[in-house]
Amino acid sequence: MQEYERKQLLERVEREGATVGADIPETITVQGEAIDLRTFVFEIKRRETVPAGERERVEQAKKNLRRERLERLERIEEGEISRETGEELVQSIIGIDRALNALENLGPTDLEREQKVQQAQDRKRWMSFLKKALGQEDDASARRGR
Repeated sequence: MQEYERKQLLERVEREGATVGADIPETITVQGEAIDLRTFVFEIKRRETVPAGERERVEQAKKNLRRERLERLERIEEGEISRETGEELVQSIIGIDRALNALENLGPTDLEREQKVQQAQDRKRWMSFLKKALGQEDDASARRGR
C-alpha cells in the first residue's frame, strides 16, 4: 500500500460523521473471541435503563472495543497491509465507533432510585420551608441558639 493510500484510510476513520449511516457489525472478533456485537448493542439499547449488574458488562465491552479499535488503527498506520485489508479495517473501525457511540449514549442506570432520591430531597426542602414559614426551628438550630 502506498503512503498516500494509508493517509486516505486514516482520514476516513477520523472524519467527523464517519459513523453516519454506518452499520454496527453483526459479529466482531475482539482479542480472539467472536462477539455478536449488533445483538449485544441492540439488547442493551432496547431497555430503558441498564441494570447495575449489566452496567459492569457494558463498561467492560466498551473497554474491549476501544482496545480493539486502537489495535486495528495501528495496523493501518504501521502494518504491511494491502489496500483491500486496509479498507476492511476502516469499515470495521467505523462499525466499532458506531457501537461505542450507541453504548456511550445509554441512559441512567436506575431511574427508580434516582426518582426516590429526588422525591426525598423535595420532601426535605418542603419540610424546611414549612418550618421556617411557621416560625419553627429544627432541633439542631434550637440547640445552637442556646
